[in-house]
Amino acid sequence: MTDLSAPSRVAVVTGGARGIGLAIGRWFLAHGYNVALLDIDVSTLDQAVADLAQPERVLGLHCDISNPSQVASAAKAVVERFGHVDALVNNAGVAVFKPVLQTSFEEWRTVLGTNLDGAFLCTQAFGALMVARGRGAVVNVASISGLRASTLRVAYGTSKAALIHLTKQHAVELGNAGVRVNVIAPGPVETEMAKLVHTVAIRSDYYDTIPLGRYGTTEEMANTVGFLCSDEASFINGQVLAVDGGFDAAGVGLPTLRKGAPAS
Repeated sequence: MTDLSAPSRVAVVTGGARGIGLAIGRWFLAHGYNVALLDIDVSTLDQAVADLAQPERVLGLHCDISNPSQVASAAKAVVERFGHVDALVNNAGVAVFKPVLQTSFEEWRTVLGTNLDGAFLCTQAFGALMVARGRGAVVNVASISGLRASTLRVAYGTSKAALIHLTKQHAVELGNAGVRVNVIAPGPVETEMAKLVHTVAIRSDYYDTIPLGRYGTTEEMANTVGFLCSDEASFINGQVLAVDGGFDAAGVGLPTLRKGAPAS
């Protein structure tokens, strides 16, 4: 239980204007944190901050996390407003879904620039603030596509696999200074974007493949991230946690055979 009378902790969430990022921001607010939401989409970010309706506790910052100077400016703004940082969630991400041989180098660099470079830059900037205080937590949001290859995800999947390893690199070094670094790998999640791009056929395939037979929720992702940032996870460092309903565990398990397996 968070002691709301104690000095507030501060969390920074990239890609915080919508979906999983916004749900993570809400989790932090509910647990007594002040929150800085970074996003490249100004109008959506402004709307999210307005909807949260806690101007004294929420700071919205327009930031392209693939741009070093913008990340540095965001870190300065967070310190000026809240004084310190206790948690960083590298959630911002982009995707290009194309066959391998049709993915241009520009598209490849765009995806890697946000999903990997952005996490590197933000951890450099905000991680340094936590290292200076000798405590803190970083959680990166990768994807099940970083653990298992899938069609049309050469740039996205590679960026998320690299993000998982980047997490371990940071965990090894920053852990020496009391800063834990972990990563979650979400499976399909019920977001507005998923509703737009996942056809009925794709959704049916996921339902057949995922042992729990459904998509995850943004709140389930936020609860997991929140736990990893909390004191309850104080000895967890350098780990990847698939939040996927058993998708990764199923491996190449055939849905047809699984349907015939006994329920008890």
